[in-house]
Amino acid sequence: MTLLALVLALSLAGLGARGAAGLWDEPAILRRACPDYVSYASTPHPPYSGGSLNLPFQRPALECRTFNSSVVEQVIEDVTSRMVDKDLAQLFRNAFPNTLDTTIRWHVDGSTGEARKSKNQNAQWEGPQSFIVTGDINAEWLRDSTNQLANYQILAKRDQRLSSLILGAINTQAEFVIQSPYCNAFQPPPPSNIPPTNNGQDDQVHPAYEPSVVFECKYELDSLANFLALATDFYENTGSTDFLTSRWYTALDTLLQVLDAQSQPTFDDEGQYVTNQYTFQRTTTLGTETLNLAGVGNPLNSGTGLIRSAFRPSDDSTIMGFFIPANAMMSVQLQRTAAMLRSAGGRSDLADNLESRGRRLRQAIQDHAIVNHPKYGDVYAFEVDGYGSRILMDDANVPSLLALPILGFVDQDDTVYQNTRKMVLSKDGNPYYLTGSAFHGIGGPHIGLENAWPMSLLVQAMTSDSDDEITRCINLVRNSSLLGLIHESIDVNNIRAYTRPWFAWANSVFAQTILKIAAERPHLIFGEGADPYNP
Repeated sequence: MTLLALVLALSLAGLGARGAAGLWDEPAILRRACPDYVSYASTPHPPYSGGSLNLPFQRPALECRTFNSSVVEQVIEDVTSRMVDKDLAQLFRNAFPNTLDTTIRWHVDGSTGEARKSKNQNAQWEGPQSFIVTGDINAEWLRDSTNQLANYQILAKRDQRLSSLILGAINTQAEFVIQSPYCNAFQPPPPSNIPPTNNGQDDQVHPAYEPSVVFECKYELDSLANFLALATDFYENTGSTDFLTSRWYTALDTLLQVLDAQSQPTFDDEGQYVTNQYTFQRTTTLGTETLNLAGVGNPLNSGTGLIRSAFRPSDDSTIMGFFIPANAMMSVQLQRTAAMLRSAGGRSDLADNLESRGRRLRQAIQDHAIVNHPKYGDVYAFEVDGYGSRILMDDANVPSLLALPILGFVDQDDTVYQNTRKMVLSKDGNPYYLTGSAFHGIGGPHIGLENAWPMSLLVQAMTSDSDDEITRCINLVRNSSLLGLIHESIDVNNIRAYTRPWFAWANSVFAQTILKIAAERPHLIFGEGADPYNP
């Protein structure tokens, strides 16, 4: 019996039958009996891998896991039992279930009415609901939660509980988008009875938001694209249309209104300044945490067809508001949503509208974001303003320029993409390609000038056709993950200096990478002559 199980057993014995029932009816009490996972993840635990790094086992005790799936457990067994590298197997064993183990703060399947406000004419919080935090912050980011669940989408058809979890995430995100479409991170839903937390910032934001609902309100175009991606991935993997409710359509309509508003220039046809619908100012000493010019950001020109994003997926402010990776992702997701609606028998006029928007946005990127680099030739810019100015760089967070094929925007062998890839993976082409004595990769302003992100190496591996490059990237991540989990960032001169012991999104990207290798290049992790593995 584990120590936790013993504590719980003694507690139940003291409570008696009626008290015990009350304990098990209140998940919060069980959570309080479990160790804080930030602390837990910061300390190695047995059993160790037995590999050269002897990486620890970092999954919480079974009683402390926030969600369980037998199908996920089977994938872990299938993959790790075949992996040659014991340390890499331990990393996958810890990382693949990390979202389920640690971040499902609230889930109801909708069958008991727990998530319902039965007399609410707007049908808020009906059906399955799921609240999924990013890790060490008790808030849900639309982008992070979508990516955290991405590895499980392919398994949802085989596991009804997993399907319900993802359906719940779609429904919950729809409520968030309806209420505050410009916001990126959200508090626990009211029906969860989990108290909200304060982000500790002094923000002045328009449109105003309700702080009991919103944790942070940075407008990031990719957050809305990820809302669409969560649903399109679910449909493509399960064929389920259960999420196509009036609330989801309301969220989609709200999203389109934001896209229209954020496609407007800073000055009208007569040259008169027009206040943007969204403004953001934060009291801070960090320039990346606020928008200049009274919260509006730098001017953007008319006639581009691009959509403004005030912040990047790193939560850093954009310099030139037409952030290209997010525009690329939105272009793809608008078209995927259109295809989904047609296939599901949805409104043809809405599908046509989405398809047209996606195609126009794709053309706008081709027209305004491809620029000529003196060394690398035609490349995609990171940000542009429509006046001819552009920023050439990349950031570790996804969406990124490096991730364009993963987003579905370009083929991996596309010439402009390949030029861009060479640029962003070089010190003379990307100011945030960071190298040191112990580690290297793409970083970004969010952490500083000495920390590269393992996530960038994983994206590099997933966009490579070279066995050697893929192996180098995976080994760098493995060697810098001494706690058995993937960190947010690593000091390039000291792999023991990192940010965030527990970052579920990064763990999900690692698992995604391993599964892609298992399917496409199984010899790299299973040994020569190995058969591909597909969950």
